[in-house]
Amino acid sequence: MSAPNRATLWGRVLVDELAEGGLEAVCISPGSRSTPLTVAFAAHPEIEVFSQLDERSAAYFALGRARRTGEPTALVSTSGTAAANFHPAVIEANQARVPLLVLTADRPHELRDSGANQTIDQVKLYGDAVRWYAELPDPEADERKARSLRTTAARALAETIGTPAGPVHLNCPFRKPLEPTETEDVPDSFGETLAGRGRAGAFVETDRGRPTLASSSDAVTDLADALAAADRPLIVAGPADPVDLAELEPATVLAVAERVGAPVFADPLSGLRFGEDVPDSPVVGGYDAYADVLPEPDVVVRVGASPTSKPLRQTLAAADADQYLLDPAGEWREATFTATDLLAATPGSVFEGVRERLASSSEDVGADGEWRERFERAERAHWRHRDEALEPSTLADAPFEGAVLATVFEDAPDPATIVVANSMPIRDADRFARPRAAELTVLGNRGASGIDGTVSTALGSGSATDDPLVFVTGDLSLYHDANGLLAVKRCGVDATIVLLDNDGGGIFHELPIADFDPPFTEQFETPHGLEFERLAALYDLEFERVEPAAFADAYRRSLESEGTQLLAVPFDAEASHRRRDVLAERVEDAAAEAFERNP
Repeated sequence: MSAPNRATLWGRVLVDELAEGGLEAVCISPGSRSTPLTVAFAAHPEIEVFSQLDERSAAYFALGRARRTGEPTALVSTSGTAAANFHPAVIEANQARVPLLVLTADRPHELRDSGANQTIDQVKLYGDAVRWYAELPDPEADERKARSLRTTAARALAETIGTPAGPVHLNCPFRKPLEPTETEDVPDSFGETLAGRGRAGAFVETDRGRPTLASSSDAVTDLADALAAADRPLIVAGPADPVDLAELEPATVLAVAERVGAPVFADPLSGLRFGEDVPDSPVVGGYDAYADVLPEPDVVVRVGASPTSKPLRQTLAAADADQYLLDPAGEWREATFTATDLLAATPGSVFEGVRERLASSSEDVGADGEWRERFERAERAHWRHRDEALEPSTLADAPFEGAVLATVFEDAPDPATIVVANSMPIRDADRFARPRAAELTVLGNRGASGIDGTVSTALGSGSATDDPLVFVTGDLSLYHDANGLLAVKRCGVDATIVLLDNDGGGIFHELPIADFDPPFTEQFETPHGLEFERLAALYDLEFERVEPAAFADAYRRSLESEGTQLLAVPFDAEASHRRRDVLAERVEDAAAEAFERNP
């Protein structure tokens, strides 16, 4: 591979190797020291380049795309604090197991600890939040160094989708000239060497395999036997990891659930609450409203991360039950420390093994019909009360934010990608999004559960699909990542953005601190008085302020329209919480009656 100088050579070799390894997209923020990488990516025909001016937004955009695809997206920054702005997204990618390849340009080694401008310590900048870290060798037309560069690139890409998947950091020092200026330090003959290309495909092919358990294994046999003997079995699916989601067949999970009579509590981010297999299946979506009155299960199988629902987490913590965690990385993701068994294998292999074991038995297994029928009655009660709360006349008198989330999921196109911000939106989605037979890909940043970067995460996920994109956010989350809105035009992503505007941190009304004012209003609720119509105008978005009772019509109009619309729905946070509480009491009473009454 020929090049006019060493820095350009290094950029071309690195990008060429990443493309050969299957990298399809990169998000680049402008800067000088990263010039060799930027020029190489911009010239490569097989890698889609997204340009983002703000590094924090860029990182979350890449995170959103990688979360949507389950494949790595690369990031490029210049040196200095630019690279530090990637850190929040790197943390989220680590916690949520999202494949991300971070390329930070750096000053040459001799300038470190010298006071040189825009020079910070970038060595292992992200600590143990990355799966792997490597420092690239100094650019040079040296055969061994070039082979090392290709090998490192191939290894880094493979590490992003290992077990567990996650972020990888390559620090890339460059000396001037950074632009493709002609020098005499790369001989023409170098392009004919092994490191110039040499091999078809990736320089190093990595096949790690994934940990699985066969149906004949003792662990699978024990789990199958436990489910077969259970009177009150339960399957809990928390937020799914992108790589695991691609491997887990919903039909297999539901087949096991049907066989043993187990309800499936499916988090909206689990990949199991929505889909063609959901109708007439044991998928349950209203558990958050009545978890406090659940009969105690005796066997629980858990997949994915910790559930969004706090009442469910508390119920599982109090249950005197065998609880099986299925995690291919063998990591502990159960903060109440009440689980009894950890199966370090892909959930798909475990469920398939259990299905085979149960299918080989001709005996009746699992719970009787009463266990399932109780949940069916509780679900009917929950959704009946929810639907009554959604009536326009009811909303006009008693609006609450959960009604918007219910409508978003009920009326979303099939297929669609829906991204839900943290704090109250994801909690309302958990409680009010009814399971349905639609191909809805529901995403959220539940790894570290921050409000930062959600706009960019949503637009990044939308960049990876032709599905309609819906993004639901609170006002503080939108404010926190307002810079991310530039991607609507700059990266060519259209969306319906639903803004729940309660003028501050509405979720804090759920905490005991709400009874202490001061300092509650100014230091926790933090009303801001921002007019988001001006923000929409800044980024050339269509804006509409919509009263809660009129939201359904405005939402459908937006879905049928081209471009990006920002629908701002005003709420009084305290009144909305009171409405949730009233509805929760009604559902809990009805569910308690359903669980106690004989079928």
